Amino acid sequence: MTVLTENFRLANGNLIPKLALGTWQSSVAEAYEASKIALANGYRHIDTAAAYHNEDAVGKAVRESGLPREEVYITTKVPAELKTYQEAVKSIDNSLKELDLGYIDLILIHAPRPWSLMRDSGDNDFKKENLEVWRALEEAYTDGKVKAIGVSNFSIDDLQNIFDHGTMKPMANQFIYHIGRTDDELVAFCQDNDVLVEGYSPIGTGRLLGNTELQAIADKYDKSIPQLAIRYLLEKNILPLPKSVHEKYIIDNAKVDFEITPEDMATLDKF
Repeated sequence: MTVLTENFRLANGNLIPKLALGTWQSSVAEAYEASKIALANGYRHIDTAAAYHNEDAVGKAVRESGLPREEVYITTKVPAELKTYQEAVKSIDNSLKELDLGYIDLILIHAPRPWSLMRDSGDNDFKKENLEVWRALEEAYTDGKVKAIGVSNFSIDDLQNIFDHGTMKPMANQFIYHIGRTDDELVAFCQDNDVLVEGYSPIGTGRLLGNTELQAIADKYDKSIPQLAIRYLLEKNILPLPKSVHEKYIIDNAKVDFEITPEDMATLDKF
């Protein structure tokens, strides 16, 4: 049993592979090649988004892999800028068309506010608008277009809005999480409410590389800093989404079948 064959279980009972290949900032060609490499080396979960403009490349790689559709898990997202029911419905259908895989395993609202307003939303918290988008996701789930629904970059307040007014709870919340940038209150809230936490940029978009303190801890396990950083999330029952377009790193990022001691976890928590 390796991380690539292990799963988390979502609130609806569906299994989701514990490690995913991220494709943010990957061109169409890069996403296609990276997805091909990942699938050939045991990955069974690929994360994309409408905003990445590479859904078609991911879908093509899956179709050409020869793997049964049900063995590959695909996550995508409705763009943060789309905040009406009709826009969301159209986006979901377009993602289905771009991926061309029959259905979507997990679809998320990419962010609670348009990206240009994420730091300062002014008087509009987009609570009402997010409920409209959520209604579109719920309908897609009921219709069988998607197998699970969730959110991304949602705070406790944003989640509570869905809990209070939606008919279903989000099954996942994907947000940035890595050594030195953690949000234990949000993680605890999600996990207490059976919302799977997915952590993007687990290597800190490269900022953790070269850190001598981290290297010393990684050396104890004969692992690299990226491998230590990815394992750190898994130890917290958080699904990591490392992104790479290089074959060596894609393969190495999955070699995380080790355990970090409680003492080292406590040290990492203090970064």
